[in-house]
Amino acid sequence: EWSSSPFQQLSGVTQTCATKTVGWDKVAYFCYPFTVEMFYTQEDEDSLPQWPVLYFEVLSLDFWQRYRVEGYGSLVLPACPGVHVLTIPTWRPVDLGTVAEMRRFFIGGSPELEDLTYIRTPSTFKGKRLSRYGFRTETTGSVTFRLYCLQQSKAFLENSTLRQRMQSVLDRLGGFSQQSSVYNVLEAFQRARRRMQEARESLPQDLINTSTSTV
Repeated sequence: EWSSSPFQQLSGVTQTCATKTVGWDKVAYFCYPFTVEMFYTQEDEDSLPQWPVLYFEVLSLDFWQRYRVEGYGSLVLPACPGVHVLTIPTWRPVDLGTVAEMRRFFIGGSPELEDLTYIRTPSTFKGKRLSRYGFRTETTGSVTFRLYCLQQSKAFLENSTLRQRMQSVLDRLGGFSQQSSVYNVLEAFQRARRRMQEARESLPQDLINTSTSTV
């Protein structure tokens, strides 16, 4: 249920980067920027979306122009917007025996995957259980991605608009409540004043004069 623009580039190759030794590891800083824009159309409201997956392959090139597959990996794009730094471990298929390793060291070349989706779930797989029994691999290293994710949705816009409307309604209600409370105090004061005047008028005149002179 994901789609992209017909002009969107969904694959690419980075530049070749020389490695440097950091501690006990050899590290390559590619700093390769890429941008992907994808659209999701939800047809079934009860189903949860499956987020896109980024597949990557690491190759090495030596002084004699010999290529070797150093690792494969996959990354599920984060579902939350923001900045994400993810380190993904890599692996590569291996052949058993000394001859295969010597061929890889002196001649170059190594077993490769014809379909990169086999890193996660093959695109041709239609069963319920995926078995990788007999497929030999070894851990090779890791790749770190720094992702800046943005999300836009009409639902987000409607929710924000609704929140703004609710806030304005609450503000108005708050103003009305303040006005009504002041009005209630004034009205109670007027009623108390009228009652005092009525009680004063109902008292005898001599009692009013005596109380006035005493005060």
